[in-house]
Amino acid sequence: MKKRIHIFYDGRVQGVGFRFTVEYIASDLNVKGWVKNLYDGRVEAMAEAQEDALNEFLKRIRDRMGIYIVNEVVDWFDTKNEFKSFDVTF
Repeated sequence: MKKRIHIFYDGRVQGVGFRFTVEYIASDLNVKGWVKNLYDGRVEAMAEAQEDALNEFLKRIRDRMGIYIVNEVVDWFDTKNEFKSFDVTF
């Protein structure tokens, strides 16, 4: 089933290639959405895909960038099918 996740990452997640790594992982898994830096130092992402792809997406982010993550908050929702690609936004 297709789902949507809204994620916030805390830690040393800015200035380490975090957003571009997330974008790369998303493109590999056909995940659609966006990722951006927040002014408070966190990174925020919104993603839509099949539930198993989203679980793999989260796992790969933890595997690749976990050294920088202090806290991860993930909320799950029904999909809205509003994204055509995965983008780094500013």
